[in-house]
Amino acid sequence: MAAPVPTDVLTALSDILRELTEGTPGSGGYVLNPSDLGLLASLDQLSAAEASTIAPGAATTIAAHVDHVRYGLSLFNRWSHGERNPFATAAWGESWKRTRVSDAEWTTLRGQLSSEVHAWMNGIKVPRPLDTVALRGVIASVVHLAYHVGAMRQMDQKLRGPKEEG
Repeated sequence: MAAPVPTDVLTALSDILRELTEGTPGSGGYVLNPSDLGLLASLDQLSAAEASTIAPGAATTIAAHVDHVRYGLSLFNRWSHGERNPFATAAWGESWKRTRVSDAEWTTLRGQLSSEVHAWMNGIKVPRPLDTVALRGVIASVVHLAYHVGAMRQMDQKLRGPKEEG
């Protein structure tokens, strides 16, 4: 049965999503170290060639991770805007096929990711009744993004945030 989720829970999830993607203030956050730029600004430091390179030991490129995350968030945004179940026809495999990008494609892809992230930051906070599956999906959207932030940061040192002091 669908039940309302407390607004503070939804806001907390949105705040964690914001921290992962937009970074932390100098005092730090809940996931990232103090003064971390977050995913979006970190990706701006990579060239298209770097985003299209498979790092030693990696299975794919950063460009593929970015496209995969963008696609996943686009599904959540479609759901948030009223589409009943965009996940039923999701083509997850397609989201991994963009392994190489030109300079223009890399700029566009980063812009698309930013748009999907910001739309979902707002969409995640919309109070609505959520059944168990939907609530787990909303929570998983943030966890899934965090996983890919970590994976991409392992692939290229330019994406890594500042080290924890102490």
